[in-house]
Amino acid sequence: MSEINEVVKDIWEEKLETELEKLTECQKSKGLESCSKCELMFDCETREAYVKAVYESMNKGQSGGFEF
Repeated sequence: MSEINEVVKDIWEEKLETELEKLTECQKSKGLESCSKCELMFDCETREAYVKAVYESMNKGQSGGFEF
């Protein structure tokens, strides 16, 4: 793997880890184990940022889709 690819990987993975920490803290502060039990699930900026970070980490910031 080239050094540039490793740097890009680190950037996207660091963002994902940061957003995961924020999401986990939010869940803990509300006494929840999952966002699905939260009444704000579909209007939550924290959850939306986490989902976006997951998507971006999977495609490393490139536009377009990805396959499972």
